[in-house]
Amino acid sequence: MASSQQNAQANFQDLLPTMADKLGGDGLIGELCNGFNLLMDPAKGVITFDSLKRNSALLGLQDLGDDDLRSMLQEGDFDGDGALNQMEFCVLMFRLSPELMEESRLWLDDALQYEFKHC
Repeated sequence: MASSQQNAQANFQDLLPTMADKLGGDGLIGELCNGFNLLMDPAKGVITFDSLKRNSALLGLQDLGDDDLRSMLQEGDFDGDGALNQMEFCVLMFRLSPELMEESRLWLDDALQYEFKHC
């Protein structure tokens, strides 16, 4: 991974858990949806390389080169269509934040334990 992408991801990783703490789960999902809407190609309804390149500065990613942007798309593109739909984008954002992923696991564990105790 290129250093500019690592720097952008490090900055994002620092902010995502803070956003989750302040906004709660629903608020965070709403903000992720807003981020998706900022980056997507409105005609296609997905984030393409061109829409990501055109709009990346809106999220502070203007220093990423073409290879970095392609790498981000490839990392999140689960269905192999060369673009990110909303679900792929949200999953990618969670994957880029290890701290938030750990918190999500803890929330899931707590919810499962609660359900098993109250069945």
